[in-house]
Amino acid sequence: MSAPQIVVIGGGPAGLIAAGRAAEKGARVVLVEKNQTVGEKLLLSGKRRCNLTNAEEDMDVFLSKYGPNGKFLYSSFAGFGPRETVSFFQSRGVPLKEERGKRFFPATGGSEGVLAALLNYVREGGVTIYRKRESLNLEIRDGRILRFILRGQEVEGDAFIICTGGKSFSKTGSTGDGYRFARRAGHTVVPPVPALCPVRTVEKWPLASRGMTLRNISLTLWKNGEVESQRFGELLLTHFGISGPIAMDMSKEIAGAMKTGSARLTIDLKPALSLPVLQNRIGRDFEKFSGRKFKDSLGELLPRGLIPAVLALAPLSEEKIVDSASNQEIEKLAELLKSFPLTPDGLLGFDWAIVTSGGVALKEIEPRTMRSKLVENLFFAGEVLDLDGPTGGFNLQMCWSTGYRAGESAADFAFLR
Repeated sequence: MSAPQIVVIGGGPAGLIAAGRAAEKGARVVLVEKNQTVGEKLLLSGKRRCNLTNAEEDMDVFLSKYGPNGKFLYSSFAGFGPRETVSFFQSRGVPLKEERGKRFFPATGGSEGVLAALLNYVREGGVTIYRKRESLNLEIRDGRILRFILRGQEVEGDAFIICTGGKSFSKTGSTGDGYRFARRAGHTVVPPVPALCPVRTVEKWPLASRGMTLRNISLTLWKNGEVESQRFGELLLTHFGISGPIAMDMSKEIAGAMKTGSARLTIDLKPALSLPVLQNRIGRDFEKFSGRKFKDSLGELLPRGLIPAVLALAPLSEEKIVDSASNQEIEKLAELLKSFPLTPDGLLGFDWAIVTSGGVALKEIEPRTMRSKLVENLFFAGEVLDLDGPTGGFNLQMCWSTGYRAGESAADFAFLR
């Protein structure tokens, strides 16, 4: 009697590790990928450097990064968490290094090395990979999936794992197919929205400073006059507005604030300095540049490319000699630098988003196994689920953990049938 067959739909990080683990458990595995290349989105991860996990050791802190849904991941992380992820890849020839923010990257090889390790993992298990095979539909009878209908082919199985990702970076194949399959199986899909996405702004001054990275600054989101969220770190100015780690991390909250109220942003360009200390600093600079015009006196205080934007909003005329600046003008300038305004005008959308927020509702998934509560031989893993986290390795770790657990559980289920 032959081993049961597991069918994995989607050859991204969750799908690859799910297929490898199911094969490791002794099942026959078919991995279906709509692209010619497996792991296309993984190859782009972290600008091809692949931030594959995070070194945060406090599991409660780690899971809190996913918001209220993070508690769903306890079981998956208990079986295959950050520590197991590090061990898995290092044992497969991918040495890792920890960088700022507790982020783990491959020491060499980048995302190509990570993908190569995963492909070796599935090859060791004898996984059959169907490339350029688009999944169109699934056939369900008596509460079980019998087969997936592919373009020009059907594939039967004893258990099925949907790892099709979300809708971000659609050019890599993430076009939301998994949501259609989930609905076909009776599942609720939380409406997907872009997350970790660049932000458009009403103001056009970022265009003149595009390509500039503002380091060690603070970004605050205000909703209806109250602080909604705050981030510290790096901000990238672009031709459309803002990007970079802190803007991307805040993007989902920005979109939410815009939908439900009045949203605005402020940048603290000098978060390490209190307002009085900054006023004194400006005063000393003005003394140093005595006799010069205001527009020529900011070179040691601000990045040169940002000065025109500050001049446009500053309380002093560009041509004013700094010696004649009043204490009130200096105070107003310091306040501006501590709360530089920006108005969000929406997100760039799924084609620019790193991940998708929303997806298959977690209340309909068994967290210990990643199995559907509605269809007995259906499993889910990865970004297709209503799970997303910030930058820093959290989203890939969610894929590794849920994919590993889904592959293991699907094999166990199929062998017991």
